[in-house]
Formats: sequence, C-alpha cells, structure tokens
Amino acid sequence: MAGSQRASAPQRLLQTADRVLFTAGVQGTPVDELLRQAGVSAATLYTHFGSKDGLVAEALRVRLAAWHAVWDGQVVAADDDTARLLAVFDALAAYRTGSRTPARWCAFLATATELPRADGEIRDVLAADTALLTSRLLHLARPLAGARAPALAEEVQVAYDGTLASFLRGSVSDPIAVGRRLAGAAVRAHTG
Repeated sequence: MAGSQRASAPQRLLQTADRVLFTAGVQGTPVDELLRQAGVSAATLYTHFGSKDGLVAEALRVRLAAWHAVWDGQVVAADDDTARLLAVFDALAAYRTGSRTPARWCAFLATATELPRADGEIRDVLAADTALLTSRLLHLARPLAGARAPALAEEVQVAYDGTLASFLRGSVSDPIAVGRRLAGAAVRAHTG
C-alpha cells in the first residue's frame, strides 16, 4: 500500500472477516485464523465487536449497506417500471463485479444456512436483508401488476434466489442472465 496508511486494527479485522467468512464459512473459520490473517490481537476483536458473532454481524451490515447502495443506483438508472423491478439482477451483476471480496454465492443466505437459529445481531441483520429484498420487490412490482404485485414479487424473488444458488452449482453459464429472463417472463405473465 504505497502512499496510503495501513488500515486500523478493527478495520483490518473487519476486512479479513468479510473476505474469509463468506468464502470459507462462518462456522468453518476459527477466531484464531481471523486474528492471524488480520494481524490483530483477541483484544481487538472483543473490544470492538464483542464476539465473533458481533464481527459476523458487522461484516454483514457493511455488505448490506453496500448492496443497498448498488441496488439503489440500478433502480434509479432504470428507465421504466419493468427495468426498475428487474434492476435487482443488474445490481447483482454490478455488486459482484465491483466487490473486492465476492462471496461464493450470497453472504446472507450462506450465513442463514450455516446458522439457522442465529440470534441477536446476526438474526437482525439477516432479517434486514430479507426485509429489504421482499419490501422493495413488492414496491417495484405494484406499478406493473397492481393487485397481483405480491405474486409477481414472489416470483421475481424466487428467480433471484435461484440465481444466487446457481453460483454454488456452477452448471449455469450465466446465472444472472438466466434469472433475469425468468423474472422477465413472470412480469409478462402478470402484466400481459
């Protein structure tokens, strides 16, 4: 990092957590490994994040804020109601391209899968991600489908979730394009 200051110890730990936890797994990554890779002491973790769960929650909060901003930008750039609804796929492409530390598939779904009974901060940030997805898709579906907006929003969400899961399987050459096509077919079915 010539010409720039080294990140603070808490920031290095957060960056390491973001890079490691959502590729190697939350449960599969020991605290000692995070500390080693970040070059920080256990005191840094406990002072700034309280626990590994606190660190996981903060890493997810940072990702959620970044995702929200990218999605906002794609919605604003869209030129009609259909494009605004399908902007979730454009946002996914932009987010995956622009992320310094892309997850294997979806950090939120991966964490929810690993920690199905998560509580406290982790549960709250997972719920916030779900709430953002479901409420925004419903809001964006309303101008297109009126009373059928809940069904359309659910179908777009299933296409989106399937897109994310397709990254794990690796058998679909372009999951985002396929998911967008499926969601587009749902729009046509509800508006045609």
